[in-house]
Amino acid sequence: MKRTLLYISICVFVSACSSVEEKVVDERTVFKYNDMSGVNSLDPAAARDFENILAVNQLFNGLVEMNDSLKIKPSIAKSWDISEDGRTYIFHLNSTVSFHDNEYFDGGIGRKVTATDFVFSFNRLLDPSVSSATTLLTHVNKKKSGGFQAINDSTLAIYLDKPFTPFLGILTMKYFSVIPKEVVEHYGTDFRRNPVGTGPFKFKMWNEGSKLVFVKNENYFEYENGNRLPYLDAVSFSFIKDKETSFLEFLQGNIDMVSGIDAINTDEVLTVEGVLKEKYKTLFQMQTQPYLKTDYLGFLVDENMPVLKDSPLKLKAIRQAINYGFDRKKMVKYLRKNLGTPATAGFIPPGLPSFDGKKVKGYDYNPDKVKELLFLAGFPDGKGLPEISLATTEQYLELAEYIQSQLADFGINIKIDVQKSSVLSDAIANSKLNFFRKSWVCDYPDEENFLSLFYSKNGSPKGFNYTHFINPQFDILYEKSQSELNDSIRYEYYQQMDQLLMDEAPVAPLYYDQVVRLVHNHISGLTSNPMNLLSLKKVKKLKPNSK
Repeated sequence: MKRTLLYISICVFVSACSSVEEKVVDERTVFKYNDMSGVNSLDPAAARDFENILAVNQLFNGLVEMNDSLKIKPSIAKSWDISEDGRTYIFHLNSTVSFHDNEYFDGGIGRKVTATDFVFSFNRLLDPSVSSATTLLTHVNKKKSGGFQAINDSTLAIYLDKPFTPFLGILTMKYFSVIPKEVVEHYGTDFRRNPVGTGPFKFKMWNEGSKLVFVKNENYFEYENGNRLPYLDAVSFSFIKDKETSFLEFLQGNIDMVSGIDAINTDEVLTVEGVLKEKYKTLFQMQTQPYLKTDYLGFLVDENMPVLKDSPLKLKAIRQAINYGFDRKKMVKYLRKNLGTPATAGFIPPGLPSFDGKKVKGYDYNPDKVKELLFLAGFPDGKGLPEISLATTEQYLELAEYIQSQLADFGINIKIDVQKSSVLSDAIANSKLNFFRKSWVCDYPDEENFLSLFYSKNGSPKGFNYTHFINPQFDILYEKSQSELNDSIRYEYYQQMDQLLMDEAPVAPLYYDQVVRLVHNHISGLTSNPMNLLSLKKVKKLKPNSK
């Protein structure tokens, strides 16, 4: 009864807040999606978080993009050339691409995109006060024409100081979208909520924390079978934070898709084997596939950090004992309905070429090894071992309690510290916690992206090395892999680094995640990919009242 009343109150609230203009939009084909975490910027320079990336991807384009098979394909660049030494990239632009209409263009009409726009866009990313993408451009040779050069309106050159194999993949990230200088300079930091791009949809309105609406870009440059994309009239994002309320909206048909096991009432719609229950198959479909995402427990391992002064986690044997002390297979089976793969083979997930569970040996449940390691660390059967605090969010409390229960069998006492997501992220980035739950989603499909989390020069908060892992052998392999053009040799380097991580245990990998989406049957053309990037330009929706 309470849930019914809550649903009615939400409907009344949304109805009361909707403008006449929005009601008109709702009568057309509108893809509706709820984001429980919320968007905080529509500026590509801030496309660091998954939620921001999801929204920005609808508004902007870069030089290149990934297809669903993670192959790099043209976007605004119709073709490109890479020099034999791997240091010069020449991009030939599609000269028909225009920015969205905006009052700060002459006559309010979106002008053509030129190579100079990319030079401006990329130079803006070099400012660490604007974007965290700065670290992705460390190999750009700024001494040669500033690193980025507009040879003419339709030709862009990028110069590197040394070969960097993952570079083309990095350019598929939404950070590297093209933006118009005159509009950005007018809005300044407020460009975050006044975005102007080239994408299939253009910005309409945003009530932060409540509703975000994009409408069709009638002048979008891409076609499918002779038809101009996109097919949808609009995209509407809501930001209901409560999982039960959000999922009820989905069941009622007011949301077209939910994404991620954490947004789904799995007991309601899935069998114990993780398959969609028969009664729901006529209403929606389930999309699943491997996800380039590793969920893990992180240990702060730099002994110079004050927070580690009296912590037993500075002992490798204790970190290894924790790794051996819980059953990942049961965890995935009972807590995630087999949606995911137990992470027993390293930090790099399946789906990337170097993944090999036979060559990289991670951790599996092994009570004898736990006891042996505790004895070697000076805490036989856990006697004298101080309580260890594990920081997580409410969303992962059940998982943390499972690990807590299993480790308690060995005398490893875990205290669970539940924090708000934003507070936890800040504490991890600023090295205030020595044991935390986190995940890493692939930014671009190369193992280097996962391994960069452990390169000593990437220490947080400037970089993503949250564990402050420092190992000279790892750094040498990492640097050699970056310039290695032979795939087989590079994959060997990746495997050696991954095994070194498992041996030193700055992390306890939990599971390799899985893309999980529930999509109503009136939606077609929505494909999935191993990076879980939401692309709506080819999506179709049955119009209201159509059969």
